[in-house]
Amino acid sequence: MAEKTTTKKKSASGFTAEEKAAMKERAAELKKEREGKDGEADLLAAVAKMPQADRVMAERVHAIVKATAPDLTARTWYGMPAWAKDGKVVCFFQDAAKFKARYATLGFSDPAKLDDGNMWPTSFALKKLTAADEKKVAALVKKAVG
Repeated sequence: MAEKTTTKKKSASGFTAEEKAAMKERAAELKKEREGKDGEADLLAAVAKMPQADRVMAERVHAIVKATAPDLTARTWYGMPAWAKDGKVVCFFQDAAKFKARYATLGFSDPAKLDDGNMWPTSFALKKLTAADEKKVAALVKKAVG
């Protein structure tokens, strides 16, 4: 039996509807940043809109980041919960529904100090968070902020 594949419908511009929505969210975020608005309220609102399984993970990740790296600023980044240092995103949570993916993602950006030789992971798939997984997330965040 042939394996069933799915494709995301792209528009004439080459971007999916989800990608276009993320770009619009980013433009709105930049405007709020220029106005000096608090990003944590936006982060919590983005989390509240997620499907339950992703929402539970995002809430836990947010709590872990706040406890592990209280100096990071909560905000959104392309509509996703994110945490920044000196205005630069260090890590973010992408719910599975955001781009119709099979799993949520905990990702790290360039400012994250996860360097390990010439090659290292910068994103991690999340299906659920166990106590052991939460410890791994905390250790990654701690290392990322140096």
